[in-house]
Amino acid sequence: MSPSNFRRALVAPVVVGGLLAALLSVGGSMATAANPHPDYLVNIIGVDNGKNADMTDSQRRTIFVDLYGPSKINLVEGDFEVLDGNATKGSPAELALPDPDVDGDGILDGTYSVSVRALGTRGGSANIATCAELLDEIVDSLTGKNRKSVVDDAAYCTLDEKSVQLERNNGKPTWGDVTEELLSITLEVDIYSDQGNIIGTEEITIPLFDDRLENEFWEYSNDGLRLVQVRFTLN
Repeated sequence: MSPSNFRRALVAPVVVGGLLAALLSVGGSMATAANPHPDYLVNIIGVDNGKNADMTDSQRRTIFVDLYGPSKINLVEGDFEVLDGNATKGSPAELALPDPDVDGDGILDGTYSVSVRALGTRGGSANIATCAELLDEIVDSLTGKNRKSVVDDAAYCTLDEKSVQLERNNGKPTWGDVTEELLSITLEVDIYSDQGNIIGTEEITIPLFDDRLENEFWEYSNDGLRLVQVRFTLN
């Protein structure tokens, strides 16, 4: 997608019963002198009560997740777009992202970056881990340091230290770069000798949509955090 096709969502809070209930998005490129590249902004909103409405319209820039517990955001290859904004009550949301490794060399191309920040009412935290189903040969070589997803028992998640931890504390919210954490999965695997003996371990990092992965998603584990913004920026 070219920068001219990017659209950035502007946030306008609507308070219902003292809680942030929705964010409105409007179109328009947001390139400035300080930030010359337009962004695509997605708001992840934690809610007490799950949603039942259809949230598959193409203009959506929000994803609703449960305020407490894990939610699943499926990731598919395509232009930036929220395909389904409902990740509540066990229903997976769906977000389209461009391939971050177009040349297929197993390394992020750097064509776009990802940053996040926690907003909304102070208090609460969340963790975002990139997860996927793996080829059998990778699964067979995984060490005990890796963990299975809690929302999909067929999938494994990135190492804990490579997940994204967010907290809404006092002070001005700041953006943090999480490009590697949210566009790839890092695993620890055993290294074998020619004789088939384990001689050590190593970490491998695999970009989203690589042939070694299937059914990629973000496992969003919420503990009372009401609003997270995820910003995608063309480099």
